[in-house]
Amino acid sequence: MLTPAQRSHYVDHGWLLVEGFKPAPALAAVRSRAQQIVDNFDPGHQRAVFSSVQPERVADAALIASAEAVHCFFEEEALDAGGRLVVPKSRSINKIGHALHDLDPVFDAFSHGPELAAVASGLGLVQPLLQQSMVIFKQPGIGGEVRWHQDASFFVTEPVSVTTFWFALEGADEGNGCLWVQSGGHRTPLRERFVRDGDRLAMEKLDPMPWPTTSQATALPVKAGDLVCFHGLLPHCSAANRSPRSRLAYTLHVTDAGCAYSPRNWLQRTRLPLRGFV
Repeated sequence: MLTPAQRSHYVDHGWLLVEGFKPAPALAAVRSRAQQIVDNFDPGHQRAVFSSVQPERVADAALIASAEAVHCFFEEEALDAGGRLVVPKSRSINKIGHALHDLDPVFDAFSHGPELAAVASGLGLVQPLLQQSMVIFKQPGIGGEVRWHQDASFFVTEPVSVTTFWFALEGADEGNGCLWVQSGGHRTPLRERFVRDGDRLAMEKLDPMPWPTTSQATALPVKAGDLVCFHGLLPHCSAANRSPRSRLAYTLHVTDAGCAYSPRNWLQRTRLPLRGFV
């Protein structure tokens, strides 16, 4: 349950840090499971790269299919021009997505429960629906930059309802690519929208407002087990990780069933039913 001060902070700033939300055994379980998924992944079967800076490099078919599956996506710098791995497979993955919370028992348990339902209620979600989940690796040395963006670009609802639950599976600071946010930026307009047209995906520009400058940004260092929640319109980013430390995180993107979900959003469920936290 959120306190009045926590709810007020979220309303005012568009983000909230809940320290020590997940205990060490739960963190160890999902870290171990993520590594098992990578170990079992056959890189000869799929060469999908994920890039925030160059979204055209993301294979449309792989991303669309991952809405109801568990796929691994490579870091840009993990592959050479011929698509061959230049780092060990265990250090090559950018992220795993996007239905871990439904298809994997370990992540299912981590992603659901009354504690999360209480946080969602405190943030204003009346009927939360878990749309997607991701393990984000931010690999040592080659962890890619995530440019400024708003998560509402990827989960358009009317009215805006998408809310991000970002779990620190490891500590993060400015050295290994922690989150940066524009406090209060959730009051700015939606700048772009990621849309699906059949089997093609594209980013549409909506508003010319520039992204925040460094002086307008706030770093959010976290410890393992911390939870960061932020509003779908909050601009946020993270720098590349050039350090020798990884920065493992897990995210859930949640919308409200009482809001209309756009049929043009990239993620469309056709088989798996959407669920809430409980």
